Amino acid sequence: MRKVTTFLSFMAMLLMSIAPLSAQQNLWHRVDVVSPEVNADGSVTLRYFAPTAQCVEVTGDFLPERTITTADGSFTAPGVAPLTRLDNGVWEYRSEPLRSELYNYSFRVDDLSGLHDPASSYFMRDINSQMNYFIIPGERGNLYMAQDVAHGTVARVWCDAGDRPRRMSVYTPAGYESGKGRYPVLYLLHGMGGDEEAWLATGRMAEIMDNLIAEGKAEPMIVVMTNGCTKHVAAPGYSHEGMWVPYGSGSMDGSFETLFPDVVKWVDKHYRTIARKSSRAICGLSMGGFHSMQISKEYPALFDYVGLFSAAIFRGDNNIALYDNLEQKLAAQFAAAPKLYWIAIGASDFLYEDNVRFRALLDSKGYPYTYVESEGGHVWRNWRCYLAEFVPQLFKR
Repeated sequence: MRKVTTFLSFMAMLLMSIAPLSAQQNLWHRVDVVSPEVNADGSVTLRYFAPTAQCVEVTGDFLPERTITTADGSFTAPGVAPLTRLDNGVWEYRSEPLRSELYNYSFRVDDLSGLHDPASSYFMRDINSQMNYFIIPGERGNLYMAQDVAHGTVARVWCDAGDRPRRMSVYTPAGYESGKGRYPVLYLLHGMGGDEEAWLATGRMAEIMDNLIAEGKAEPMIVVMTNGCTKHVAAPGYSHEGMWVPYGSGSMDGSFETLFPDVVKWVDKHYRTIARKSSRAICGLSMGGFHSMQISKEYPALFDYVGLFSAAIFRGDNNIALYDNLEQKLAAQFAAAPKLYWIAIGASDFLYEDNVRFRALLDSKGYPYTYVESEGGHVWRNWRCYLAEFVPQLFKR
């Protein structure tokens, strides 16, 4: 019996020693794939190992947009390009030289789409999609990279707003923790399906703020990123609410606007803010642009700076009383003379005509605003640019 036990123990030890060797062999017996590879001329090479595939394609916002027509209308989508198969089972695509920017992409292999790049560790989440990304260095791309500058701090906090505590992300600039000074506040809102993580993960907010402040292009400020889906208290995976699906989630029913003064009061109580209108700004993308417009006109004494990025101006519930009397409330807001009312949208954005209509209303009343029109549609590439252009105009002494 003792010999049997000794033999079993020996075999167990042998198997344990072989397993890691087998795992290590997987490192030695594989095809090395470098992807993405940013080239000296600003082009990018993407590669995908799929020796049995019949077709491999890449889609991403670095490719020319295509128009897709459905029963609900036409909309733009990222372009698609084929990869070329090499002799070792690797498929390869090389782009034209690209302008400095952050770009996202995914692969399609035969009938499977939305596939990640298995050779890349660089991911971002947008709503319920995971995407790879790469950055072409240069003026714009460098802004989205963590440079060798003083860095701010990002904290996830729980704010008592409305009927229950809600999770927020808060950026404080470099020097906040070690100092005693007070700071202006930017409230930065996400779009439909987003959450308090969106501007950090996909918007590169922290990198943009660190770099602009370090370059002296922006005033040091606190940035508060709320969760605009009032049905949920936090981003997926960060609360007790279970496995809820973010796609389509949002609140354009007046509930977010109603609780927002509580958010401002909580931030002023828990952070060293300059608690006055001239030191507060609010901006947001899409649904967040809608919220920024509604909140700023509903509470005209709160914000001196308003930014609408591809705003879903007229997309709220028409039966909500808070959204009534728009013209009268805008009159009160502009009578209080906000320092900056800033509107930006892409020329091919599906919300373009809504913004044309809203600007016509402002023009008819003689209300001053700044308008920026860019290329492209309803995409993060525009919204990052808008944030980088909007922030340097805030809180100038």
